[in-house]
Amino acid sequence: MIARIAGQLEHAADGAALIDVGGGLCYEVLIPACDIERLERRVNSEVVLHTIHYFEGDPSRGMQTPRLIGFCTESDRDFFRVFTTVKGVGVRKALRALVRPVAEVAAAIRDKDSAFLVALPEIGKRTAEQIVAELNDRVDDFAGGAAPTVEAELSEPAQEAVAVLIQLGERRADATVLIERVTAVAPELDTPEQILQQAYRLKAGGK
Repeated sequence: MIARIAGQLEHAADGAALIDVGGGLCYEVLIPACDIERLERRVNSEVVLHTIHYFEGDPSRGMQTPRLIGFCTESDRDFFRVFTTVKGVGVRKALRALVRPVAEVAAAIRDKDSAFLVALPEIGKRTAEQIVAELNDRVDDFAGGAAPTVEAELSEPAQEAVAVLIQLGERRADATVLIERVTAVAPELDTPEQILQQAYRLKAGGK
């Protein structure tokens, strides 16, 4: 099973990313809709995606194709696994439906906000109600408390910096608070790299 993939991002569009892992080997990785724009800005950069390896097709006819699904964080991958346990929410539908960050979708499920879910692609009223009924008590860890609201107010570079910190093992809430502090003391920083450098200084007790 392939649990993680790292390499140079060659392409990201139409629901998939192409990762060059070296030695002439490239993997096509399916990605949720909410990550496409973020990854498009990182083309030609090194990325790490946490993956789910599955087979697509009809096994009774011997027609199965191996697929990889990639996520920017382990938490997003874990949420996807829970999300697709709902009857009628298959892998492809879930990937297209997740146009909003996982934390926002999880918060809507936790809060029984069916209207939010219905606004997602391919999620009708009945499916939204089913998702809420089955998952509302299983997604607290993915909702991240108030963090999604704060994160949504950050600039795009700041949101990318939050994503990098989460990828490196920070909790979403802690990463968001740290980047919020950085943008408060140094609002002139306008790239994820600059913001992360300042974040590391703050964590180390610098200014």
